[in-house]
Amino acid sequence: MQQILRAALAACGLAAASTCALAQTPYPAAPITLVVPFAAGSGTDSVARTLGQKLAERLGQPVLVDNRPGANAQLGAQFVAKARPDGYTLFMATNTSHSANPALYGNLKYDPIKDFTPVARVGELPFALAVHPSVPARSLTELIAHARAHPGRLSYATPNSTSLVAMESIKQITGIDILGVPYRSSPQAMADLVGGQVQVYVVDLGSGRSMLTSDKLRTLGVTTTQPSALLPGVPPIGRVVKGFDLTSWNGIFGPAGMPPGVVQRLHAELQAVLAEKETQDKLAQIGFQVWPSKTPEAFARYVAEQLAHWRGLIQQAGIRPE
Repeated sequence: MQQILRAALAACGLAAASTCALAQTPYPAAPITLVVPFAAGSGTDSVARTLGQKLAERLGQPVLVDNRPGANAQLGAQFVAKARPDGYTLFMATNTSHSANPALYGNLKYDPIKDFTPVARVGELPFALAVHPSVPARSLTELIAHARAHPGRLSYATPNSTSLVAMESIKQITGIDILGVPYRSSPQAMADLVGGQVQVYVVDLGSGRSMLTSDKLRTLGVTTTQPSALLPGVPPIGRVVKGFDLTSWNGIFGPAGMPPGVVQRLHAELQAVLAEKETQDKLAQIGFQVWPSKTPEAFARYVAEQLAHWRGLIQQAGIRPE
């Protein structure tokens, strides 16, 4: 028995020494997982893969993108919130998971503030409102008039909170009646819009740009306050729908309790990546506007502000929590 006890104590000592050595190893000492709460091919996925590749080059370790779509970004957020806060599991979050979901769901299983460590805001991704060619509208004004004349006859796709809140805000402000149809992913929603199964969709430029500029769809408005150079001639929705104000942002988080030194290292490396012209040019191809936070603390304040802003948007749109 004494021999077994001595062996066990020795094993514990070796384990402790191993853990201590790992803790003292300069970060990062292993591959990093970057969780994306949307499907491959989505705008957020494209941004994550671009940044992940560049970040890997600077850190000297692979950055592996892990797509965990489902439940309007809740599945990915829950996974990261429960991960070890060692800097090896990161989250490519958006306003869906960290601004809108708290007001959309009454029983959210994560807290966007308490359960995460803000690392860096990276920018914003414009969305555009498109319709199937079967809809007899060549402008947003004509779409609103058509919807008023045919209440409940049109349907729109909603694979994320931006699409949902954008359309529900438009409906509330203009008084039109269009049916929302939930989708699991942006590519699936886009496929059904092109196929005519739904007639309206507010889609991110990252996953929808090729179709938005084709003759398979008609693009009527962008969610940004200024027109997009990628969609010449397409006006901002706010010019037609007075009071419409919606920004879709992207940022990187880790689980709550990350070491400050790791957070500062990641923030600094992301700042350097986002400052590269090659990165900016590649992201610009999907309409993504680089807009980094100056510090992790500044990003934390922005997240809190957007949480309150989106709560107001959702309440104004008349959306009740599920």
